Amino acid sequence: MKIRPLHDRVVVKRLEQKEQVRGGIIIPDTAKEKPQEAEVVAVGPGKFNDDGKRAPMDVKAGDRILIGKYSGSEIKIDENEYVILREDEILAVLEN
Repeated sequence: MKIRPLHDRVVVKRLEQKEQVRGGIIIPDTAKEKPQEAEVVAVGPGKFNDDGKRAPMDVKAGDRILIGKYSGSEIKIDENEYVILREDEILAVLEN
């Protein structure tokens, strides 16, 4: 199933962080924090500005970004978990 976000919304998939074990203590999945790094899966066409023209989006599919821990709406499609959020909720784009 394909998903196409509307207006200035972005669909992202959180990237799993590497597990770090300190002192032999393993943290269970329920106690771990949500990863803030994500990969953009789909991007909407952009929102309309005051002139009635679409403003271009600053991110594209495949970009790696940073998002807030509790930003956006979490959804599940075909056993995959995604987050839908507005473009202005993206904190930064990660570049090599």
